Amino acid sequence: MTQVDSDKGAVTTRQSIRTARSVVVKIGSSALTSLEGGLDTGRLDKLAEAIEARMRAGSDVVVVSSGAIGAGIAPLGLAARPRDLVTKQAAASVGQLALAHAWGTSFARFDRVVGQVLLTAGDFARREHHRNAQRTLDRLRALHAVAVVNENDTIATEEIRFGDNDRLAALVAHLVGADALVLLSDVDGLYDGDPRKGAATFIPEVRSSADLDGVIAGSGGALGTGGMASKLSAARLAADAGVPVLLAAASDAALALRDASVGTAFAARPVRLSARKFWVRHAADSRGAIHLDAGAVRAVAHSRRSLLAAGITGVRGRFYGGDVVDLLAPDGRTVARGVVEYDSTELQAMAGHSTSELPEGMQRPVIHADDLVKV
Repeated sequence: MTQVDSDKGAVTTRQSIRTARSVVVKIGSSALTSLEGGLDTGRLDKLAEAIEARMRAGSDVVVVSSGAIGAGIAPLGLAARPRDLVTKQAAASVGQLALAHAWGTSFARFDRVVGQVLLTAGDFARREHHRNAQRTLDRLRALHAVAVVNENDTIATEEIRFGDNDRLAALVAHLVGADALVLLSDVDGLYDGDPRKGAATFIPEVRSSADLDGVIAGSGGALGTGGMASKLSAARLAADAGVPVLLAAASDAALALRDASVGTAFAARPVRLSARKFWVRHAADSRGAIHLDAGAVRAVAHSRRSLLAAGITGVRGRFYGGDVVDLLAPDGRTVARGVVEYDSTELQAMAGHSTSELPEGMQRPVIHADDLVKV
């Protein structure tokens, strides 16, 4: 257990996590499984006890649980985490049953009902699926059940290589309007390097990107796929959405959920992104790209103005009105994302023309400022 600073900034962030009424708790594969024995129900029981204590203290808790693939390794007689997609999916299909049963059995000790919610990143990219997931999770919480969310690894393809559910947890935190996100794994916080490989400095508080200068984040271990890089990315994503984050060791779960006195705290941005802008920036799939001239880049990325056809120099991909597209600077950098008003074929004809030169039905902004987010 790492001691943390007691400076004013850390206290403020930790206080907000400690008093959060709605909490998402993400648990990594290494905290629940081992290569030799598969699912470790003893460790899972201790985590359930810490979560139950937080719920009895008055918080709603949604659990994002990794471990499906890890839980399927031992029963299938595999010597290591599989590398090929089809074996990962097979392991997940076995492990998912064991994982759901273990969570249900553990919380039954407290007369808690568990509901399993399986999601993929694609469910967040599609607005209808996004809303359905939100309604299900909200209803489970209203019924005082414990929602246990996992990535649907049995059908996921690209998502299965995404990173140990860290990003999923951040997306779920925004989806349910959580007041805090707690990431529990086999590390006790953020360091500026790998503490297993030599001297590394513990970072108790991250208030801005400046606090991450010089930080080297590694990839995952034998059971998980996320590693510190994935956790850091997820923490920054959630913080950007206005959700404070605590990164701590699963072995310190009781303290992390009781008073947030351990681990690394990530301060949230002062104002949350709206649900729509968060979806555009982080959740939606980009269906294409629009190339901009320098003036249009200044307008959309720096002045928060709508994108007009005059600033467009090119269109890439096939998309339709209502799709999310990337906006590219002349050097190819993505500077913003937005919900486009026109089909790609229409935009090809409109590109470079002033509003007065366009037909009456095409004089609306290509992307309205309210549907634009800087990246």
